[in-house]
Amino acid sequence: MTDTSFVRDTPYVSTEIATQPVLWRQVADGYAQYGDALPKPGQRVAAVGCGTSWFMAMAYAALREDLGLGETDAFAGSEFPAGRSYDAVVVISRSGTTTEILDLVRTTDLPTIAITATQGSPIVELADHTIMLDFADEQSVVQTRFATTTLALLRASLGEDLSKAAADAEKALTYDVDDLAKLEQVTYVGTRWTVGLAHEAGLKQREAASAWTEAYPAMDYRHGPIAIAQPGRGVWIFGEAPAGLLDDVAATGATIVHHPDLDPMASLVVAQRVAVAKSLALGLNPDQPRSLSRSVILD
Repeated sequence: MTDTSFVRDTPYVSTEIATQPVLWRQVADGYAQYGDALPKPGQRVAAVGCGTSWFMAMAYAALREDLGLGETDAFAGSEFPAGRSYDAVVVISRSGTTTEILDLVRTTDLPTIAITATQGSPIVELADHTIMLDFADEQSVVQTRFATTTLALLRASLGEDLSKAAADAEKALTYDVDDLAKLEQVTYVGTRWTVGLAHEAGLKQREAASAWTEAYPAMDYRHGPIAIAQPGRGVWIFGEAPAGLLDDVAATGATIVHHPDLDPMASLVVAQRVAVAKSLALGLNPDQPRSLSRSVILD
């Protein structure tokens, strides 16, 4: 029999997921207090993070370019090209202690803007500018609300209206996720800025439920990955589905998960809830996944 005594009646992560609509509105409404620190239109920008933060950087970079606001690249913390020039480097780190991110901020001569949730963390002293989102910090090791609140802030900085996203997130909190949690395997796909969301959704299930998930750009999905699609597995599409993709997936018998009426960040909220539901059904602790800690600090 699986021992579930270590799991709280309501995991921290479930409570944190539920706060997201309020937090998105908070950063959107209060954007003015952060705006001066964030990149301006026309600047050449790099966005950097590790794990979940990297996926949020990917979403921001693609969206900023698509809106015509300036060339924007995204990198994992360890892969930043030291010799490349940017007007600003946005670094995302919930803990402010991640080794690769601190190494980057210490060694680069480029202007750095840190977004973090931890007062007094090393990144606060090292970065040229710091945006403190401590009200979005989390007790769960698994990131949810800090990541999406950061992305909400960055979307607001690009001139986007977050009111629909927040309202859609409230709807997402009411969706029944039990059947989705029973899928044997899920592949997440997106286009442009939602590719980052697809990667993040896949990571949530791997972290919280030790589940087999994959993530790809939607157009690339048919170039091999579709071979694993079958009944009992799922394909989760963020944003608009490319022409023909829904028919191709349907032909495999796999379950199609698509929320075209929701802002893609709200669809991510559904995916977060599925990850927690799957974790609990397996008798796992979604707040403390095996082999993970709040921050990766290397010797």
